[in-house]
Amino acid sequence: MAGNNLREALVDEIRDLYNAEKQLIKALPKMAKASTSEELRTAFETHLEETQGQIGRLERVFELLEEKPRGKHCAGMAGIIEEGNEKLEEEMEDAVMDACIIKSAQSAEHYEIGSYGTAIAWAEALELTEVAELLEETLTEEKETDAKLSALAESGINEAATAGESEEDSEDEDEDEEEEEEAPSRSTAKAEPAAVSAKGGNGSRARKTGGRR
Repeated sequence: MAGNNLREALVDEIRDLYNAEKQLIKALPKMAKASTSEELRTAFETHLEETQGQIGRLERVFELLEEKPRGKHCAGMAGIIEEGNEKLEEEMEDAVMDACIIKSAQSAEHYEIGSYGTAIAWAEALELTEVAELLEETLTEEKETDAKLSALAESGINEAATAGESEEDSEDEDEDEEEEEEAPSRSTAKAEPAAVSAKGGNGSRARKTGGRR
């Protein structure tokens, strides 16, 4: 829990980030393995290496703050990872799976971007220049990773994920058209016996009239 002053709050935030990065070290290989896009898999493998370096920076930050490198359970990151793991267990098309993995990864990135931004602002307010610079290096990497994931999604993954839906919509439209074509035919078929019945009735009346003459 955060302390009563800004420095203690900063230390608490660094512990939270330290644990978040440790959780990602375990989650990133799973996301890479589940990815069907080679480029997406490579992006996760690259970010895994970056994350290991980010943990090293946080340990340097602990030294500068004269604190032991100890994490505090990050419930926010745990929730994001848990939701992502649930998606990985679902059955879906390859491109849809990749799109969902990107969503989960970007949720993690956005969480980190917000947390690192806050920590940097606090470090600057406390005039901890070196701490702020180390955190800024990691923030830059997180933003670059987020941008890379967006580029991958927009370069074809999202479009491929909608391909199946377009085909289903087309099939539904064809079925609707066939039903509309069959409907008039059924109406005509029902009308024909009525017409015959009407003719038969007229014929009977004609014969009866003839008989009276």
